[in-house]
Amino acid sequence: MRRRRALLPSQLSERHHLAGPVQAHPGFPGHQGNSRGTMAATGRRQRPRRLPCWALVAVLLADLLALSDTLAVMSVDLGSESMKVAIVKPGVPMEIVLNKESRRKTPVTVTLKENERFFGDSAAGMAIKSPKATMRYFQYLLGKQADNPHVALYRARFPEHELNVDPQRQTVRFHISPQLQFSPEEVLGMVLNYSRSLAEDFAEQPIKDAVITVPAFFNQAERRAVLQAARMAGLKVLQLINDNTATALSYGVFRRKDINSTAQNVMFYDMGSGSTVCTIVTYQTVKTKEAGMQPQLQIRGVGFDRTLGGLEMELRLREHLARLFNEQRKGQKAKDVRENPRAMAKLLREANRLKTVLSANADHMAQIEGLMDDVDFKAKVTRVEFEELCADLFERVPGPVQQALQSAEMSLDEIEQVILVGGATRVPKVQEVLLKAVNKEELGKNINADEAAAMGAVYQAAALSKAFKVKPFVVRDAVVYPILVEFTREVEEEPGIRSLKHNKRVLFSRMGPYPQRKVITFNRYSHDFNFHINYGDLGFLGPEDLRVFGTQNLTTVKLKGVGESFKKYPDYESKGIKAHFNLDESGVLSLDRVESVFETLVEDSPEEESTLTKLGNTISSLFGGGTTPDAKENGTDVIQEEEESPAEGSKDEPGEQAELKEEAESPVEDTSQPPPFEPKGDTAPEGEKPTEKESRDKPEDQKPNEKGEAGLEGAPPTPEEEKKQKPARKQRMVEEIGVELVVLDLPDLPEDELARSVQKLEDLTFRDLEKQEREKAANSLEAFIFETQDKLYQLEYQEVSTEEQREEISQKLSTVATWLEDEGFEATTVMLKEKLAELRKLCQGLFFRVEERKKWPERLSALDNLLNHSSIFLKGARLIPEMDQIFTEVEMTTLEKVINETWAWKNATVAEQAKLPATEKPVLLSKDIEAKMMSLDREVQYLLNKAKFAKPRARPKDKNGTRTEPPLNASATDQGEKIIPPAGEGQTEEAQPISEPEKVETGSEPIDTEPLELGGPEAESEQKEQPAGQKQPLKNDEL
Repeated sequence: MRRRRALLPSQLSERHHLAGPVQAHPGFPGHQGNSRGTMAATGRRQRPRRLPCWALVAVLLADLLALSDTLAVMSVDLGSESMKVAIVKPGVPMEIVLNKESRRKTPVTVTLKENERFFGDSAAGMAIKSPKATMRYFQYLLGKQADNPHVALYRARFPEHELNVDPQRQTVRFHISPQLQFSPEEVLGMVLNYSRSLAEDFAEQPIKDAVITVPAFFNQAERRAVLQAARMAGLKVLQLINDNTATALSYGVFRRKDINSTAQNVMFYDMGSGSTVCTIVTYQTVKTKEAGMQPQLQIRGVGFDRTLGGLEMELRLREHLARLFNEQRKGQKAKDVRENPRAMAKLLREANRLKTVLSANADHMAQIEGLMDDVDFKAKVTRVEFEELCADLFERVPGPVQQALQSAEMSLDEIEQVILVGGATRVPKVQEVLLKAVNKEELGKNINADEAAAMGAVYQAAALSKAFKVKPFVVRDAVVYPILVEFTREVEEEPGIRSLKHNKRVLFSRMGPYPQRKVITFNRYSHDFNFHINYGDLGFLGPEDLRVFGTQNLTTVKLKGVGESFKKYPDYESKGIKAHFNLDESGVLSLDRVESVFETLVEDSPEEESTLTKLGNTISSLFGGGTTPDAKENGTDVIQEEEESPAEGSKDEPGEQAELKEEAESPVEDTSQPPPFEPKGDTAPEGEKPTEKESRDKPEDQKPNEKGEAGLEGAPPTPEEEKKQKPARKQRMVEEIGVELVVLDLPDLPEDELARSVQKLEDLTFRDLEKQEREKAANSLEAFIFETQDKLYQLEYQEVSTEEQREEISQKLSTVATWLEDEGFEATTVMLKEKLAELRKLCQGLFFRVEERKKWPERLSALDNLLNHSSIFLKGARLIPEMDQIFTEVEMTTLEKVINETWAWKNATVAEQAKLPATEKPVLLSKDIEAKMMSLDREVQYLLNKAKFAKPRARPKDKNGTRTEPPLNASATDQGEKIIPPAGEGQTEEAQPISEPEKVETGSEPIDTEPLELGGPEAESEQKEQPAGQKQPLKNDEL
């Protein structure tokens, strides 16, 4: 049996869905399952017409091609300043996508004008010409309301942008003009759509599935905003992966061999353009149920600074350069350069270049030509001055390190290595301060600081896709912000005195792993009630970070139908109201469903059970397959003991454990994105019920013989003992509860608003495509005019045209060229294409005559060769003896006729063409020559195929059993071929079939032609299992 090898990152392979037995359509020849039985059952029925084999092969190839066209997946490392896009497709393992400028990094910049739109480097260049219409660093505004400090910070940094407030969601919108107003989600949707177009051009196939990176400090509102932007772009998000997790995954995948059972703690310090994140990751191998021992990365600690990055350094440099420029023009009563958006955009670009150069040089000269009012700017800036400008920023460098250590509850001695990630870590002062903070000998720089996150994300995309098989790498991400459930309930502390008691239960604790599902049970409610989902203790955030974080209230859940469910099952015992929560792979929390669960005892009389049922129960108990009803009831608790720790908060109030139970299900690896919190008035879909049943039934298989059942120890019990031991059976009833969600942090876009945004982006994309089509038509027309004008002076074109014809064409070309120069900018795509078609029609005869004359020598030479070879073949066929003749006289006569007709046509047509002038339409056409060649070749191939499959005729024998003499007209060569064996053969050849089996039986080498597939210890063990004298069967592909 051939084993599938798990692949390295550089060996990603397509998972062939047709690798197994092909289940053909019943009408295909390959379907042979129940053909006889079907025909017998249906009586006399006309047998369906079977397709030929070539049709079946064509269908399978079409399916494979269609399948391969949709296999590619992509990742987008979405940074504040730039993005990196990577793809995986069959034949391309993991590759960074090049943009239209052949660069691996694309600026996250969009320029919007009334009639055109620019992305990437083109938009970055337009930032100086149109700063108000160019949007960048807009990720700061995602998921934030207008009163957020980051919105005010964005206005201060980029005063050229006009931000309006959305009255419905209280978020901001870019106001470029009355017709152009876009939310940050819409702008991000444009960027994601552009990234997909780059990936599709690079992969040469459509792509829908993507993994997008987000900062680890993004909260629920910010993550939902990114998902909405991806939905506007038409992308299917497989996962929102934290960029620090993607970086750690990329680091671990390429160092898989160095990971063992000993835990290795690595710190990643990522300082990008907009923020800084420090992450502590633990690598070690763990045992999994599916693939045995596999490497795992676990996020242990996370620390961050939302505003510490390269952009803030560039803004400090920009302010310094603006001050120097104002000082140079102080006596000229000039305007402040800060009031000129274009000048400030030029200064920011120069500050970016200056920061990069000062990382490798002690000083550099800043130069800007025509900064403002046609005045040039030139100033010298040293690295010391740059470090003084950013002194307070460098003091904040150790902050994320301390936060990460505190959240991981670790010390620096436990960290084995500190690795730098992000472009801003190239600043020497950052490395110097960080090296002192971590107290290490050196900082690790053995990772691609720019592309690591994109490569890790695309590896995760391939793992989540069903089209690729990759080596497993377990990823356990961590919750940065804890989430808890709050509810209020009436309690009776003293007889007759009732009071309200506020309860809190931590649903997902800080630095707890995700994805995971949890179930919380409310035991003391028999009527409709509300509970709240909020963030937990955020004391690790500073006052400013708390203001940026926004509201700590997530959702209010209003339950409807609790009282009706109790009325529906009055005789049943209530097991509480169970709320099922899911924190998915993207870190987005959702409430799957709420159920009211009831149970009752149902006694089954032993007399009613059949003998077959008793026999089945006895056999099941012998093999330990039975479980008690208690095990089924505590099924979720069993998983809780294996996978999750009890709920936090229950330690503080032990008296409330009976009132509020927390049940944790095992993490479910599901690539589908559950819906985020949305206001709903209906209940959860009933299709979720089997999931609950499966989650309750699963622990039964995991924990058999829990209550001392009869297992493998003794014989089956007697009927009398069975009657005594058998308890009453529990019957469970589940009633769906209506849920209404009130989102408190940031309302998602309503469906109608989302549809309008999608339509708005589609209209812009369609406009861009129309513009590209028009530009293509204009370029084609202009190129045709210049090329044709040049051809009119070439000798080969002058030989086949008259002076009048060339003059007519030249005048028409000049007329269209003048029209294109004067009115072409207003012409539509249709007008441009019509002009081009008109010119091509005018020049069609000239171009046709030139092309035909170029093809004549090659075509005529090929025709002559075919005629000569066909004539030789016909002569040889006629010389075959009558006894061995395999061709009929009609066949040879037909071939001779075709040869003669072809010779006659060729000679007559060539002679007629020689009489015509070169300026007339030729009668000798290349297509006619090809048709004659095909006709002649068809006749020759027919005879060749007949000779190939013809069987020799049997020789008649005389009465003594000997062969008759050969005919008198047989040549000596023919007789020699029939009597004398070839040289080198004889008795040795006749003895070969006897010695060949002995060689196979006594041979010690196994027959295997694929050492790469079977190489290794597993293959050797399989080969040793073969008996010494037994021949191994040959595989189909080894024959």
